This record gives sequence, C-alpha cells and structure tokens, in this order.
Amino acid sequence: MLETEALVVNTGPIIALIAGYGDLSLLEYVYKRVLVPFEVCQEIDAGGVSGFGIDEFRKASFIEKQSEPLNISTFLKNSLDSGEASVIQLALNEKIHTVCIDEAIGRRIARLNGLKLTGSIGVLIRAKKCGLDFSMSEIINRMQSQGIYLSRRVIDFALRQ
Repeated sequence: MLETEALVVNTGPIIALIAGYGDLSLLEYVYKRVLVPFEVCQEIDAGGVSGFGIDEFRKASFIEKQSEPLNISTFLKNSLDSGEASVIQLALNEKIHTVCIDEAIGRRIARLNGLKLTGSIGVLIRAKKCGLDFSMSEIINRMQSQGIYLSRRVIDFALRQ
C-alpha cells in the first residue's frame, strides 16, 4: 500500500467511487487519512431517492466521519452548497492540502482558497498508479450506468492514464 497525505472528500466523488468500484476501499489504499465533514455525512445518509451508497459509506470504518457541523465561513456558505463548503472549510481548519470535489464551481473556490484538487477520476488514476489492479474502462462504464456524468474529455484523460 502506498500511503500519501490526507484527503477531505465531498458527496459526489463518494457516490461516484461506490458506483464504479463498488466500495471505498481504494481511498484507504491511497491516503493516510480520509475525512468527511458532518454536512457530507448528512447528505449521504439522506440517500437521495434510492439510498444508493449508504451501506458502503457506513461500512468504510477507516473514514474519519465528522460528528459535528462546521462553522462555515460566510463566503463559502454563500458561494457553494453545504457539502462543498464544508469540505473546503474542514480542509482549511485541519490544514489538509487536498480536497476531492467533482463539481466545477467547488473546484474553483477550492483553488481560490489555495487547496489542491482531485476528483473521483483523479482518485482512480492515483489508485491505479499505486498498484491497484482494475479496469478503468469498466469502472467508468459502471459509473455511467449509475447515472454519474463524466465528460468525454475526462473519460479520454482517464483512459490515457
């Protein structure tokens, strides 16, 4: 296992990774610490219409699931949804350098706050480079079959890696 830094993860990448990989174990394989803010835990536990991913998220005991809501800055609160805002706020509070956000506006605001970025595909590429054996094209197909949107550019990039 190649362990690297800590990561704070948003709802979208968690759901996308579960859709594609089946669970969240690849996060543990690649990162020393994986943190999920209280607000993201609430979004996942709400489960949407189908409850997709709730069991896999709850089984991922290595994830540091925050149990208290964050005091989120007014700027973040007014710029983003609560999940993305809480991911950035938690990273800033804990001095964690990298966040995992898939949505464009969240990524822009994270950059403005001096954070490094990855997304669900970035995590998969990193896991592959660290030696996890899986088919990127199969994972992408599973993600798409579960309704995860990936641009052609992102898919082509992932397959080239």
